[in-house]
Amino acid sequence: MAKLYFHYSTMNAGKSTALLQASHNYREGGMQTFLITAQLDTRAGEGRIASRIGIGDAADTFAPDEDLFAKLQARIAKGPVACVFIDEAQFLTKAQVWQLARAVDDLGVPVMCYGLRVDFQGNLFPGSAALLAWADEMREVRTICNCGRKATMVIRRGPDGRALREGEQLQIGGNETYVSLCRRHWRAAVGD
Repeated sequence: MAKLYFHYSTMNAGKSTALLQASHNYREGGMQTFLITAQLDTRAGEGRIASRIGIGDAADTFAPDEDLFAKLQARIAKGPVACVFIDEAQFLTKAQVWQLARAVDDLGVPVMCYGLRVDFQGNLFPGSAALLAWADEMREVRTICNCGRKATMVIRRGPDGRALREGEQLQIGGNETYVSLCRRHWRAAVGD
């Protein structure tokens, strides 16, 4: 039975690595997968999912106004898809998460979403909130704070290296911009 999955964590937890490994396992078994990532995240190149450890694969992209049910339906019409993998799922809209849920239910294809749970201010991303509400299964991908505790929060560093408390929710960046921390060290970094 197909399900909607949400694999969530903070930055640098290995979400993209896990996605690429899972897709590889399907393909190694002779099954086709469909990889999709956010159009606005071009750090690895447009239409590419890449991991910090150096592995990557080509992917289709999604835009904020795109109908993902229609995209999956069109892809499945071209041939069987054993599983759909979505990277940067925090950038999905609430409507797109519902479209993915419908695809699971009506098209019978499993959809595995990988993304951040919260932003640098500790707020849920809209896509993540919808996935937390509607996913059939949720799995935390764990990473650690520099103190050794589980990291559950992330700070965004400004040009001076200090944690920012304000700003737009969406800003693409990697290790040069974001640091994953436990809640205690996040609170210290943002001055709470």
